[in-house]
Amino acid sequence: MVDLSSRKAGGAAVDGAYRIYTTRFDMEVRGDRLYAALGPLSSKDSQTLDQAWHAFETGMLPWKTRLLIIAAEASARVRASLREVDRTDTAVSLLIDQSGSMRGQKMLFAAATADVVQEFLQSLGITCEVLGFTTSRWRGGRSRKRWVWHLRPRRPGRLNDVLHIVYESADDHRASAGRWNFREMLRPDLPKENIDGEALLWAAKRLRALPQSKKYLIILSDGAPVDDSTLLANGLTYLYDHLRMVVNSIVEARDIDLSAISIGHDTDDIYPVIRHVDAPDELGVASISHLERILAAKDRPA
Repeated sequence: MVDLSSRKAGGAAVDGAYRIYTTRFDMEVRGDRLYAALGPLSSKDSQTLDQAWHAFETGMLPWKTRLLIIAAEASARVRASLREVDRTDTAVSLLIDQSGSMRGQKMLFAAATADVVQEFLQSLGITCEVLGFTTSRWRGGRSRKRWVWHLRPRRPGRLNDVLHIVYESADDHRASAGRWNFREMLRPDLPKENIDGEALLWAAKRLRALPQSKKYLIILSDGAPVDDSTLLANGLTYLYDHLRMVVNSIVEARDIDLSAISIGHDTDDIYPVIRHVDAPDELGVASISHLERILAAKDRPA
């Protein structure tokens, strides 16, 4: 299995097939520190963020109220079927695709869903992480420039600057602690490219470091991994092939139950358990019902 801690620069193979040209410009940041990776917002983007946050706080109230009622009912059923000792021995990681295609309504509903999900899990005594992944630049960024400066060696591997974001960590048990960080999820300059395989490895590594024995990793995504610079230099299926390999390695390890919630995209041939939604406003109910099923061990991958 590929481990992010063992990645090497200079196009070296990290697992015999997948390569990373350089990790020098990769970043992992907390949600409230996104400015360190992206810089300050322009006046226009700041205005757009304020409008999105207003929609999050007020415009979605009916949607969130309905979802909170559904979550409360699901919570009662989970309590009835899962002992407290089992709930406290469980950790869930929600990994959110923040690629360009998630911009707008998809990201707004993803943030609102994450807010309710973390409250739902914390009320059950279940440890929760909310993570996001994208890149800090378009079209390769500084990694690609470095490759160009070195006369473009063939098959360089991943050629973009990975950005991994921790909106809520497992060691933060404050009620709604992530809410302000979810505001940063709505930054209009955030969504760019998506390197799904490496994001899954990162999330899985964080889960494996937790003491709980039952671990669930749920990825919320609307499409296949895409980074134009990487695909043009390595082949059009490069990132997809790596994602498939990573999913298989997690499934085979059997220490994490992996599943996906897909927005308008068919990923049945990748993930062992998949839940489809056609529209962003279906994310909330789908996420709560999916969590209820897997926590009750009715939909675990073989």
